[in-house]
Amino acid sequence: MASKILEEFEHKIADFRLIPSRGGLFEVIVGDELVYSKKETGRHTDYEEVGPAVRAVLASESG
Repeated sequence: MASKILEEFEHKIADFRLIPSRGGLFEVIVGDELVYSKKETGRHTDYEEVGPAVRAVLASESG
């Protein structure tokens, strides 16, 4: 999923971090907005769910 995010949004991303954690938990944060949290949902996701959420946040930030 990280590679797809980078591929689609590389021209809009100033900073991208992968921070390992235990238990397979991960979060996707755009700016200050939490887009997806496996900890909160208790399930894995895929790019088809996260991509549109990232796109929406970036669109709202660009005004």
